[in-house]
Amino acid sequence: MSTPTTTPAALARPRPVKTPKVVGTRRTLSAEEIAATGLRDRWYPILPSHMVGAGEMKKVTRLGVDWLLFRNASGAISMLEDRCPHRSAPLSVGQHLGDRVACRYHGVQVDGTGTVVSVPGMPGCALEGKKATVSLSVVEAADTIFAFVPLTEDSQPTEFALPDRLADPAVSWFPNYAEWAGPWRFYMDNVLDPMHGAFLHRDSHSMFGGDTSARFRIRETERGFFFEKTDQRGVNFDWVEFARGAMDYVDLEIPYAQNAGPGGTFGIVGMATPIDEHNSAIFHWRTRRVEGWEREVWRFLYRTQLEAKHWAVLEQDRIVLEALAADADVDEHLYQHDLGVSRIRRMYRADAQAQAAKLVAAANG
Repeated sequence: MSTPTTTPAALARPRPVKTPKVVGTRRTLSAEEIAATGLRDRWYPILPSHMVGAGEMKKVTRLGVDWLLFRNASGAISMLEDRCPHRSAPLSVGQHLGDRVACRYHGVQVDGTGTVVSVPGMPGCALEGKKATVSLSVVEAADTIFAFVPLTEDSQPTEFALPDRLADPAVSWFPNYAEWAGPWRFYMDNVLDPMHGAFLHRDSHSMFGGDTSARFRIRETERGFFFEKTDQRGVNFDWVEFARGAMDYVDLEIPYAQNAGPGGTFGIVGMATPIDEHNSAIFHWRTRRVEGWEREVWRFLYRTQLEAKHWAVLEQDRIVLEALAADADVDEHLYQHDLGVSRIRRMYRADAQAQAAKLVAAANG
């Protein structure tokens, strides 16, 4: 009997390549797909805390993936991929069992860490005790559920930290949540474009003043950059800061008239979380630095008079952005006012390309 030998052709045959899959997608993503559905390895606001009550479950789509939010018996929130590890049935149509969720299809029970704790149809099954469902790191802060959305299974969550205004106890804030039928990049373009305030919002309660022409500059910071008017300050939407910390956000101030009550300027912290490539979850915190009795006056005025006015301003943005063509940012004629828009687009394009390259490098490594 002859001994089998390895032929030169067999030696030259390439080994199968194991392509890293983006968490929740079961496939790799191109730079274009990452840019469309959202950058990974970042913290994102997911949903206002009050929208998932004690003993409740809620399905959400974020960054193109379906997720399940649920609170355990002690009120802690968990975020799981909305797929049972057995046959991929949605856990969101299953049963809440306090500290776990039971899939309705075959009864498989998964806890908040994504670990299978029981397979009722086959006790002792090898699936029991296995962490087989994606579970995200979550934090509740500023009345909001935040989650770290990883690129791959090897990604480690960065340290969570709120934007300065929200972490400052001297600042009073009100959260605001909306869902818009437009790509998340359109929101970022909009907030990095202060000049639209002098036109789109000119009939608003806070942005009726100021010139309709201006010059702008970009001012670098350690955490991002300011995009600001060079010839006007404290009149309209005159500047915006893009900051990159645990999460990406914008920070801006709009001057208030005296009839808006005590306190300093009106601040806004804004973030956009992609739902999918065509829809966005929009989060704002409307802030003011006020303490003592002035804080209570401000909060009363906001609830009774100012909140409706701010919703009206937000609606003006939503109507325009939802009316834009899906490829509105493909063929444009930009000018000096659009330096901030150009900058944020380059940053996010480079980030998406870097994450796609990381996937390729992992596949080839």
